[in-house]
Amino acid sequence: MGDVGKPGAGPGSREGPARLGAPLPTFRWEQIRPHNLPGDKWLVIERRVYDISRWAQRHPGGSRLIGHHGAEDATDAFHAFHQDLNFVRKFLQPLLIGELAPEEPSQDGPQNAQLIEDFRALRQAAENMKLFEAKPTFFTLLLGHILAMEVLAWLIIYILGPGWAQCWCLQHDLGHTPVFRKSRWNLLAQQFVMGQLKGFSAHWWNFRHFQHHAKPNIFHKDPDVTLAPIFLLGESSVEYGQKKRRYLPYNHQHLYFFLIGPPLLTLVNFEVENLAYMLVCLQWTDLLWAASFYARFFLSYVPFYGIPGVLFLFVAVRVLESHWFVWITQMNHIPKEIGHEKHRDWASSQLAATCNVQSSLLIDWFSGHLNFQIEHHLFPTMPRHNYRRVAPLVKALCTKHGLSYEVKPFLTALVDIIRSLKKSGNIWLETYLHQ
Repeated sequence: MGDVGKPGAGPGSREGPARLGAPLPTFRWEQIRPHNLPGDKWLVIERRVYDISRWAQRHPGGSRLIGHHGAEDATDAFHAFHQDLNFVRKFLQPLLIGELAPEEPSQDGPQNAQLIEDFRALRQAAENMKLFEAKPTFFTLLLGHILAMEVLAWLIIYILGPGWAQCWCLQHDLGHTPVFRKSRWNLLAQQFVMGQLKGFSAHWWNFRHFQHHAKPNIFHKDPDVTLAPIFLLGESSVEYGQKKRRYLPYNHQHLYFFLIGPPLLTLVNFEVENLAYMLVCLQWTDLLWAASFYARFFLSYVPFYGIPGVLFLFVAVRVLESHWFVWITQMNHIPKEIGHEKHRDWASSQLAATCNVQSSLLIDWFSGHLNFQIEHHLFPTMPRHNYRRVAPLVKALCTKHGLSYEVKPFLTALVDIIRSLKKSGNIWLETYLHQ
């Protein structure tokens, strides 16, 4: 083992990127593990070791997203998030510093190598079935029906909420870049839908949402579950109880959830977070798109209702869409395992944090196909109109490896959010009083 770390020499730190044509240094996992610090990040893709320490800040998805995979095998995440792998590999080449030693496993830690192999075979089968190719007609009709509801909403205020809700679904599709072959086109389309039709920043959404996909239901990595000290989920219930923290009556969080959860997420939390992101990160283009939304909204409705009436209308519709957003996006996640990093393989980590909701034409449309949450998380760049086709293959993979493929009725999934909050609150109270 004396030649590991540097070709032809004893262990040692790298001097820089591997020279083209020169033998690659080899590394053991024990040498890679320490490089998961701010300013010192390595990761492994397809058994090759890359030093992303300086480049992470230039990563299009943000330094946090790629940093969440520090000192890990990121092969499946790399394939999940990128469409044009040959293009992306051009950026990886200057970061290459070596490869795993031949005797080292491809993944660090106790992971199911057979599951990883079978999942990669499943992904290849999906690619062969052309399930990652989008149907332009599907998304054209989707945008068309949103614009139609926007026009109708000018005449019939009641329909405005569902139109805004469906905008979330379409911009979500565009953020995952399966609609157009060029990522730039997807971003431009997303900026239009998210900015002009919603009043939010596309870059802000991608910044937080891609982290959720990279590490779902992992504290401090998934923004969607880092909700303490307002709500306690999963392992945080025990931690807060043991530390005797009582900022709120958490044993009643399933009740105050109705007051500050669904009503206020987009109206307060998203509005403030979105504006702060655009100003701090200097996203002026997104700011202009958002400004165009507010200009259009007020110019359209002030002649009818005056400024006080339009402000009330804006708040009412934001509250309406906020209810839709919270219930639809959280019914697949909050009832599942929530806690600290377990360093699982890609398929296992996604399956542990997601479940599906029974499909129907109405539920598929109403949820933006997020009822196929398992398939969406395993293959985030797959167009959603293909989830139904890949689902049997995913279910077969889960059956083979004894993994849970949970599918719930729609109403059960909604009620499970409240059950989960109540359970976490009771765990906190029991721990708080007796440990």
